[in-house]
Amino acid sequence: MYQLKRFIDYIRVYSKYVDFTLLISYVALCLIGLVMIYSASIVAGPRGMLTGGSGPVSSTYFYVRQLFAVILGFGIVFFMAYFMHINIIKNKRFQQFAIVVMLFILLLTLIAGTEINGAKSWINLGVMSLQPSEFLKIVTIIYLAYIYDKKKNLSKMSVDLLAPLVLIGLCSGLVLLQPDFGSMMLIMMIIACIFLYAGIAFKPMMIMAAIVGGVTGLIMLGTYLFTGHLLLKHQSQRFEVLQNPFKDESGIGYQLSNSLLAIGNGGLFGRGLGNGIMKLGYLPEPHTDFIFAVIAEELGLVGVLVVIFLLFFIVYKGFLYAALAKSLFYKLICVGVASYIGIQTFINMAGVSGLIPLTGVPLPFLSYGGSSMLSLSIAVGLLLMASKHVKQEAENK
Repeated sequence: MYQLKRFIDYIRVYSKYVDFTLLISYVALCLIGLVMIYSASIVAGPRGMLTGGSGPVSSTYFYVRQLFAVILGFGIVFFMAYFMHINIIKNKRFQQFAIVVMLFILLLTLIAGTEINGAKSWINLGVMSLQPSEFLKIVTIIYLAYIYDKKKNLSKMSVDLLAPLVLIGLCSGLVLLQPDFGSMMLIMMIIACIFLYAGIAFKPMMIMAAIVGGVTGLIMLGTYLFTGHLLLKHQSQRFEVLQNPFKDESGIGYQLSNSLLAIGNGGLFGRGLGNGIMKLGYLPEPHTDFIFAVIAEELGLVGVLVVIFLLFFIVYKGFLYAALAKSLFYKLICVGVASYIGIQTFINMAGVSGLIPLTGVPLPFLSYGGSSMLSLSIAVGLLLMASKHVKQEAENK
């Protein structure tokens, strides 16, 4: 009983440093995601439409697996917010370990990974399939924040500025070889946001951009020589279909045209939870890539605006704490997390609504996927740790 009392007292004392508005937004999005995944898969799952030819599954198959990931994610966020000290992340050995493990797992994925939808991006662990590229986003954020916080002069071009990009670029190249263009593009955008906020001078930034562009060009050339094409057939078709998705509704325009129909069907208040039509064999992957279309059809514009507000609020909080933090390390952590969630949200929603080509990037906290949920939960945990530091800093002042 004494130990339990000490635990409760500890939680009560440190709760004043935890941003509960951020925590509530995260929990709300996860719960909405669970409900919508259940709705999207309850009929299609038993009919075998969501398993890539592996046969039917129970109506709760995807819901239960996502529930497990959400519970694990809640545990990660709680532990990071209350018990994990930020100095662990700022430790040199931890950073080296994270990069080495990331490189090893990405290489293992290329060699012995499971291929789904033309991309060898997963490692089958039995209980779940792990997608290493999701965790590369986290490693990129904490590694660049750690390195650039150590550098005293970011106004001149130096090896110190370029060195971190070599390792991150190598990891991103392995992601591109899978091929997972969507994740690689997102990682590049996160790096760009961190550069802009790190205070790196214009000239070295342009030099680094040119180097990154050159390396990316070489990787794409290597991809062409290795595979015979820059993009897979289905990837190149995604660019073609943007011009008129309804021109070939039963062919290359099938995914986007049905997604647009689902969004249009929702109207202001939607058809009602569980009453969506397009998820019944018309929308491909309604529980993952096209969960936004299911939300739009069943919950309407009102439901979509609630989801966008919750996601925007988390992004807003990230940039707010970046502005308040005194340490460059915390600033870059907050910016990295905010750009990760914000850009991924835009890429998914814009792809599903026909503004940009479809990339297969999941909608944060809402799409089915254990790796994505765990990666995003770690990101929220990092943001809560940074916000706790900012509040303690303000209190001490």
